[in-house]
Amino acid sequence: MRILLVEDDDRVASFLERGLRAEGYFVVRASDGKEGLDLALEGDFNLILLDIMLPGLNGLEVCQALRIKNFEIPIIMLTAMDASQDIVHGLRLGADDYVTKPFAYEELLARIEAVTRRKPAQKGRTNTLEFGSLCFDRDSYIVTLAEQEISLTVKEMAILELLMTNPGKYLSRERILSNVWGMEMDPMTNVVDVYIGKLRKKLMLPNNDESMIETKRGIGYRLVSPE
Repeated sequence: MRILLVEDDDRVASFLERGLRAEGYFVVRASDGKEGLDLALEGDFNLILLDIMLPGLNGLEVCQALRIKNFEIPIIMLTAMDASQDIVHGLRLGADDYVTKPFAYEELLARIEAVTRRKPAQKGRTNTLEFGSLCFDRDSYIVTLAEQEISLTVKEMAILELLMTNPGKYLSRERILSNVWGMEMDPMTNVVDVYIGKLRKKLMLPNNDESMIETKRGIGYRLVSPE
C-alpha cells in the first residue's frame, strides 16, 4: 500500500517512515503543504497522513483542496493534543480520521487499517501493474509471470512495485535503498544487491534464460521484457 506522508518535522517524519516501511508500506514524504498537494494530485496513493501545522498551505487547506477536486483518497490528520477545533474543522472538510500527537504507533497502524477497510482508494486508481507478461495485483498482493503465480517477500514486492511504477527507467541502488528500507540504512550495505539477486531469479521467464531485471553497472536496475 502506498502512503503519502505530509509532515514538516524531520524527527516525526523519520520515525513514521521507518515504522511504516517496516510494516511493508511504500512511503513518500512531502515536507510542506504545497508539495503534499502536488504529490497527492499527481501520484497514486492509498492513504494520506496529513499534519495540520505545515508551512505554506496548512493541512486543512490541503484537505479542502483535495475534496473540492473530488479526490476520495482516505486522509488521516495528525494534530496537536490541544487542537480540538482543528480536528472538528478537519473532519468537516472531509478528513476520515485523526491521531493526536504524541500518539502510540500501534494506534496509528490500527487507524490506517480501519480507514482503508471502510473507504476505498481514489476512483480510477490502477490497482494492477503490468509489464509484458508480469502482473502485480496491488489489492490481493498477487504477482504472476506468464500467468504463473510467483511467491515474493514483502521487501521483494516493494522493490518490484518501485520498478514497475518506473517502467524502463534505471533506478539506482541508493534510490531503492531509500524507498524500501529508509534513509536510516547504511548506504554501504549490500542488502539491495542481495534482494535484487533473489528477485532476478524469480523473474525468469519460462523457457528463457534471461531475467526481467537488467543491471547496468554504476547506474542501477530496470525492468526489461525478454519476450
